[in-house]
Amino acid sequence: MADDMSWTRSRSAREPVEIDTSVPSIARVYDAILGGKDNYPVDQEIAEQVARAFPDGGEGARTNRRLLVRAVRHMARRGIDQFLDIGSGLPTAQNTHQVAQEVNPGAKVVYVDNDPIVLAHGRALLEDDDRTVVVTADIREPDVLLGHPDVTGMLDPGRPVGLILNAVVHHLLDEEDPDGLVETYKKWLGPGGYLLLTHFCSSTPEARGLESVLRQALGRGQLRSMARIAAFFEGLEMVEPGVVYLPYWQPDEPVKTPLDIAGLLVAGGLGRKPGR
Repeated sequence: MADDMSWTRSRSAREPVEIDTSVPSIARVYDAILGGKDNYPVDQEIAEQVARAFPDGGEGARTNRRLLVRAVRHMARRGIDQFLDIGSGLPTAQNTHQVAQEVNPGAKVVYVDNDPIVLAHGRALLEDDDRTVVVTADIREPDVLLGHPDVTGMLDPGRPVGLILNAVVHHLLDEEDPDGLVETYKKWLGPGGYLLLTHFCSSTPEARGLESVLRQALGRGQLRSMARIAAFFEGLEMVEPGVVYLPYWQPDEPVKTPLDIAGLLVAGGLGRKPGR
């Protein structure tokens, strides 16, 4: 995860976005894994290392994206009309705002990422959408992130919010207190709000090999057990079927079993904050 904390107002700021193409970016590496075009040789090199360590052809990343779509649709259908998507990454098909606004055209979405390239693409993607903004911020600075003018101006934490931590917490090392950080964001959620969290799971040798590549290439990447992932949802009411491997979470079609290495890579769930 880059340490860049250059705060930029999303849609309203028009100054050029500075992108360092000599340093790998988590968002761009994911883009390269998925065959996208918004990446550079330094990112492609790491994507190739990942492919050698975890030869799933990017299916794990696509599985994670499909889960995001199902979970956002679930929340929107239950009346959630404002979303905070932290660690959103580069735009791909069926973004959070597209899924939510398909259910409720008035739904508001704030995307947050610490990579300035996400801001640059967000400007182009959302030029005519006044219900969606992109903020450059870092998950490790919750007070600053949650106090950013574009977050406070768009979202009302007094009403239920859909908080999305999709494939981002596994980039927090244990010494960065991921449990404490997630707890801070959960406390910000009002009653009736939801937490969607997905996380690389350490249940297979292939996944553990992937962790070594991420640590060596990016300096971060920490797989955790199913029990550790479930602990992030403590205090929330879990939506069925709870914390599971992603193909098993309210699938749109029958799941082929046994799961392959891609299906076993990521676990997660959706929890609701009680009291409303």
